[in-house]
Amino acid sequence: MKTYREPRVAIVGATGAVGTTMLAILEDRGFPLTDLRLISSARSAGRVIDTKWGSVEVEDLASADARDVDIVLFSAGGARSLAHAPRFVSCGATVIDNSSAFRMEDSVPLVVAQVNDDAIFDHAGIVANPNCTTMVAMMAVAPLHKVAGMRTLIATTYQSVSGSGQTGMAQLASEFDHFAGNIEGLICGRWEEPEGDLYARPIAYNVVPLAGSLTATGYTDEELKLVNETRKILGRDDIAVEPTCVRVPVMVGHGIAASMWFDRPVDLDEAVAVLGSAPGTQLWDDTKVPTPIDSAGIDDVLIGRLRETVGHRGGISLFVVGDNLRKGAALNAVQLAELLVE
Repeated sequence: MKTYREPRVAIVGATGAVGTTMLAILEDRGFPLTDLRLISSARSAGRVIDTKWGSVEVEDLASADARDVDIVLFSAGGARSLAHAPRFVSCGATVIDNSSAFRMEDSVPLVVAQVNDDAIFDHAGIVANPNCTTMVAMMAVAPLHKVAGMRTLIATTYQSVSGSGQTGMAQLASEFDHFAGNIEGLICGRWEEPEGDLYARPIAYNVVPLAGSLTATGYTDEELKLVNETRKILGRDDIAVEPTCVRVPVMVGHGIAASMWFDRPVDLDEAVAVLGSAPGTQLWDDTKVPTPIDSAGIDDVLIGRLRETVGHRGGISLFVVGDNLRKGAALNAVQLAELLVE
């Protein structure tokens, strides 16, 4: 694996919700880069952005030179990753991709920093960030899996609108404004449909049990990502994962209610001991319930509502929540880049 001492770094998708967070995290963590390039779509090309390393003009991805860069953080969507990531790799760069384009390819490691770091050392030019929901879940699931071998996971997600990017956040804000003058209508059912069709139903003051796009299986692509990515990250193809992905009227922070069973029974004391020392997490007791608004803007993933299962004994149930723009995407990408730095 190629490593770097003071790499030249590019962010592709630099003006999007995740890209701007990547830049902020690089600055906050004092990443030891020697040159920074910001790349986006033609719509944003030409903008000048002030950074810790000076003012940087945004380049157009379609015409950007793929040479003279060591690490490229991609967050521009799967189609753009498929079209452009290989040309950066062909010029010698390592690509850390935040889309779903390469996640399930055998030659591409799928890595959650602080969970399966060693997997990054077997890449061939591209390293994949897992889906934001999977990423948050793994911070709580993987430590228990390592000590007891998880065999079953039932997970219901509560995914914020920032999972749909800046468009999702704008949609939620617009709908709250739309309903503000007719709260009574929401109570008695006499409300008017808001503008916009980003989600299957209105999202403000509501819960939409359909996050992602439906597939032929009846599950959404978000749900299938949780199934397939969990198995790949944990290195166990026989884990039974039963997912339901829900969109909630929250700006930032994905939550997952998870129940897990293992190759042997796990009791509460053991779970507390394991999760209380898990890196990148905070274990909260029931006097301080972790919620999305608590996770927004911080690096740690929050774990709470820890308890033994009652319907089928021997398992552990919990609620885990994390900032999907940070640990769910941008922070993890930067942490993976840090693993590539000598």
